[in-house]
Amino acid sequence: MTKKYVSFIINISIISHGDGEISNLLLSENNKVFIESTNLSSLSCDDDKFSSLSMSAMLARGEVPASHRRTADNYMVIKKIYGSPVVQPRINNKEKALLAKYDFNPLEYSTIKQINEELSFLKRWSLSLEKNLKAEADEIIQIRAKELKFLVASRYVNITNEIYTGYKALERYFEEISKY
Repeated sequence: MTKKYVSFIINISIISHGDGEISNLLLSENNKVFIESTNLSSLSCDDDKFSSLSMSAMLARGEVPASHRRTADNYMVIKKIYGSPVVQPRINNKEKALLAKYDFNPLEYSTIKQINEELSFLKRWSLSLEKNLKAEADEIIQIRAKELKFLVASRYVNITNEIYTGYKALERYFEEISKY
């Protein structure tokens, strides 16, 4: 015998903003109103909450390693002073091999969901007691920052697909954890 638990959240209305952002007003069983605001893609489904940019902001609220903060501060200082990062070279074969070792795609071929998952792994690995894993996690975040600088500096014209927008999640994460 199985019991099905029913949530008492009732969808009241959907408010559409001019910038493509949709806010849902939700009413719980205690008559409290919750506002859920996510940037929805035409290809994402409602059940896939991990693919939104708000997840990147949530990842930044937890314990953030010092190496991530240094990388984010470096990126944000350059962005604030110059407006956009100075053109950086693409990643080399050694860096690609390190990403492939952990089955990570290049940033330009990554989705928001993949980057959010990677960030959670990298945070956990950077706080690990194992020195090799910690060093490689810190190197991967540096590689990701280098890729982000290249994509932003080149105005990201390589792929014009709305699926591969993982760079937005990484940039949002850096904005949230940086003190600048």
